Amino acid sequence: MALDVVDQSATAGSDAVGNPSPIRRLLRPLLRWEGGLALVLVISVVGGSLLSPEFLTASNIFNLQLSIGEIAIMALPLTLIIISGEIDLSVASTLGLSSSVLGYLWLHHWSMGLIIIVVLALGALLGLFNGLLVTRLGLPSLAVTIGTLTLYSGIALIVLGSTIVSNFPLSYTNIGVNSVPGVDLSYSMLIFFILAILAAVLAHYTSFGRSIYAIGSSPEAAAYAGIRVKRVKTILFVLSGVVCALAGILFTFRLSTAEYNNGSGLELNAVSISLLAGVSIFGGRGTIVGVVLSVATLGVIQNALLLTSFPQQAMGVVIGGLLLVSVFVPNISLLRNYLRSRRLRSNAALVDDAGSNG
Repeated sequence: MALDVVDQSATAGSDAVGNPSPIRRLLRPLLRWEGGLALVLVISVVGGSLLSPEFLTASNIFNLQLSIGEIAIMALPLTLIIISGEIDLSVASTLGLSSSVLGYLWLHHWSMGLIIIVVLALGALLGLFNGLLVTRLGLPSLAVTIGTLTLYSGIALIVLGSTIVSNFPLSYTNIGVNSVPGVDLSYSMLIFFILAILAAVLAHYTSFGRSIYAIGSSPEAAAYAGIRVKRVKTILFVLSGVVCALAGILFTFRLSTAEYNNGSGLELNAVSISLLAGVSIFGGRGTIVGVVLSVATLGVIQNALLLTSFPQQAMGVVIGGLLLVSVFVPNISLLRNYLRSRRLRSNAALVDDAGSNG
């Protein structure tokens, strides 16, 4: 499912019978998107260590995990949705609404265990609402999730208003800022790795995962093949809601604060991770390994820049630039084929005009 950066029809570097040369076989892993991304990650780590002596310290690496953990978690279900040919831009507002509800229920003296269950169930309902609008009413997911992005943010404001809740027990807020005992990992990053393994197994080793890729490649063909397209997409949106609600819980514990605008604007970061991973915006292509590499690459680049004099307000320029590159580069071959077909049609039209004039 990974993308070759080079044109597959190219025969350079092959022998007379079309077999790739030893050099080409050696370089093939790097010619895949994930290989190139791993190379960028290595370069970013080396560059970060040269830019700042603080970069490779244990405390900085841990802070890097804290800064990217919840975004990485949200990017996993978003990736599966994009592979299916849809998109969910309401991931960050789902996180924010989940945080608001958590704070509201804590203010009203609910037990934390019950609050977590309610918040996860709320996430499932929010995802189900997105899924039903897309699959049952046939509305475009881009328009639907832009709408629910605003809707969920508005409900979060209604639920909590200007109230800021910050009196959570240390036993929970420590989860957000302490490392897992015996392992130099944040809890959010550990949860990301566990969910990444589960997502990889789901996407690459189950019939449900194969259905996701088939739907993204061609929903009509998938339906003719007996795949229940609407059900699969609805399940993906529900999963997205639950996982984003979990990210909202972790985000609240990390900041030790629940307020209505928690997570505002993080949807761009989540989308950037998915697309930088080599996931096609048109659906049908992408890997979870790519997502893991993308999380590491984006986190390293952001962290390295923050350790320099690079203005934090301009970080959006970096994210936007990476987003454009990740959309453009994987589709160079499509663009080339499009331009070639336009040139052929133009030449054919010139020939027809010459023939009619003659």
